[in-house]
Amino acid sequence: MSGLLNVGARALMANQTALQTAGNNIANVNTPGYSRQSVALQTVPGQFTGAGYIGKGVEVATIARTYSEFLTRQSALAGAISSGDTARADKLRQLETLFQGGASGLGAAVSDMLNSFSDVASAPTDMTARTAALTRVNETALRIRNTSVSLDDLQAGVTLELNNKFNSINTLADSIALVNDKIARVQGNGQPPNDLLDQRDQMVRELNQYIQTTSIPATDGTVGIFIGGSQSLVLGTSVAKLSLTSDDFGDPLKAKLTLTRSGQSVMMDENVLGGGEVPGMLRFQNADMGEARNLLGRYTLAVSTSMNEQHKLGLDLDGNVGGNLFTPTTTGVLNVFGAATVLKPTPANSTNYDLTLSIADISDVTKFAASDYEVNFTSNAAGNITRRSDQTPIQFTYASATGTFLFQTATDPVAGPYTGTGFDGLKFSTAPLTLVVAGDRFLLKPFSTSASNISSEFASPRALAVASPVAGKMGTTNTGSLQLASLQARTNPPTVETTATPVVLTFTGANSFTRSDEIPPNTTAFVYTSGQAIEGTIPATAPLTEWSLVLQGAPKAGDTFTVFGIKDNSLDPVTLLPHNNNINLKLNSGNASAMMNLRDVAMFDGSALTDGYASLISQIGIRTQSANYTAEVSGTIAANLEKDRTGISGVNLDEEAAKLLQFQQAYQASAKMIQIAQGIFDTLIQTMSR
Repeated sequence: MSGLLNVGARALMANQTALQTAGNNIANVNTPGYSRQSVALQTVPGQFTGAGYIGKGVEVATIARTYSEFLTRQSALAGAISSGDTARADKLRQLETLFQGGASGLGAAVSDMLNSFSDVASAPTDMTARTAALTRVNETALRIRNTSVSLDDLQAGVTLELNNKFNSINTLADSIALVNDKIARVQGNGQPPNDLLDQRDQMVRELNQYIQTTSIPATDGTVGIFIGGSQSLVLGTSVAKLSLTSDDFGDPLKAKLTLTRSGQSVMMDENVLGGGEVPGMLRFQNADMGEARNLLGRYTLAVSTSMNEQHKLGLDLDGNVGGNLFTPTTTGVLNVFGAATVLKPTPANSTNYDLTLSIADISDVTKFAASDYEVNFTSNAAGNITRRSDQTPIQFTYASATGTFLFQTATDPVAGPYTGTGFDGLKFSTAPLTLVVAGDRFLLKPFSTSASNISSEFASPRALAVASPVAGKMGTTNTGSLQLASLQARTNPPTVETTATPVVLTFTGANSFTRSDEIPPNTTAFVYTSGQAIEGTIPATAPLTEWSLVLQGAPKAGDTFTVFGIKDNSLDPVTLLPHNNNINLKLNSGNASAMMNLRDVAMFDGSALTDGYASLISQIGIRTQSANYTAEVSGTIAANLEKDRTGISGVNLDEEAAKLLQFQQAYQASAKMIQIAQGIFDTLIQTMSR
């Protein structure tokens, strides 16, 4: 009877365990990371008798965790990629809202500013028109500055969010190490600690939402957690710490992940970190935000520099040379970037010296590329400059005697045109006699902060320099159809004013003319083409181009056109009349027209100045659209893999309910077996006691 009782007791306990396990599954149906458990039963070895082996019932072999290591790894990986793509896409959508279109956008402010000079051109002495133009200048500066502030606010938010996520990563890493310790301690009892394993797997999944990891199991039951392919975050119970730091140039606008273990720190590039919210946000801050800042900075610098330089070519109501309309980006000498940031690496270069950025010519603003630049010296006389936006390296030679960089004259299919000392509209230089060595490096950021401090430079409408310093007049005896199309100053004051010597073009026929500013004068026949610009200097005799003249029509031999300084009221020795015909410069609006005509200058990758902002928001929009699509695809993949994982590991209530009925019946049958055995045993006892 004892054998029957033992069989029944074992069966009762086994089925009770099965019922308890099914109940545990049902109770944890909504517990994150819980893996469905099942009771593995095994037959108790039978007892040998002469009649054969008599069965001794059933017992619980183990409580097994329903788990697919492959699907768990794939789901965690896909989840990390999806989290990274989603985090970057979310931030790009926020970035996109900072660059508004329509009437409230920055592009509209620039267009309205340029268009306001048409009213000044029509009425150059009208103070209302002048005041309106200055108001538009101020509004443009304000919108640019506000956009820059919004970028700063967005970056501050990203930095705060990244620091919070680093804290979460470090907390999870510590928790994984603690669970590793617990698992290692119970590893020798012969049974898997299912709940601890689930707990660790769930923390690893949560960790992968922040940063993609690789898990490698150890023989003691612990797992090693690695990031970036080979850097250990958790090794058994040992944990490294992650922190947010600047890059090796100390760039305050860039952020890097740094892993510290045993006092040793390793800075990691976000492009090798894989998926996760942290790498996604680092890519946004370092690449997307960096490009947005450079696009805005290039736009700001090109607009403000071109407007400033054109305004300097005009005269105000009092005949004074025009100054800057916007806060100048120059310091000391023409077109040196005062706002440019030049950063040196850690550890520092061999000697303490600086690089300087400058613009060779005002026309070079049309060649700007929205990028930072990294300078690397490969020897004391050569190196390469890398345009970081597309990682294009351009080789240079360095002349220490003059401190200048020389580029090969060429048009690169990727880099575009560069020649001599200029590259992307920029000049690079050091102080003369600067000694460099191989390995010296610099990071140059010409545009990243250009928009942060821009403002209008003055508020006096009288100081608006809309008059041109040069004017022209047709000969009084002309017989051809010659007409003036345009006349623009290139220098202020022009030579024709300072020398009181007007330049006379005398036509020798329909297609040729001579010039009085030759040395000797009127000795060369220049080709005349209707509508083609005639520059105001002869390269062999003058260092600068002081004006640009466009004439139209067909002249006759003997026809003339004279260019003179508008303030030149000295007397002509022949006619005894003032050279400027007593023109009132206050009524001249040639420079206002020139400023208005800046609208059509191809300044931004072939786009006109007024289309530059549309090009800017288009580039950001393309990035955002691409990121949204990528996030949608990776999110779908992650959801499908997680569905596959939970299809195996998750709890199915219908299935568990059926098991409850099955195990309940088995439990009741086991109890009945014990009841019957007990009855038989009682009967035997009663019989034996008679």
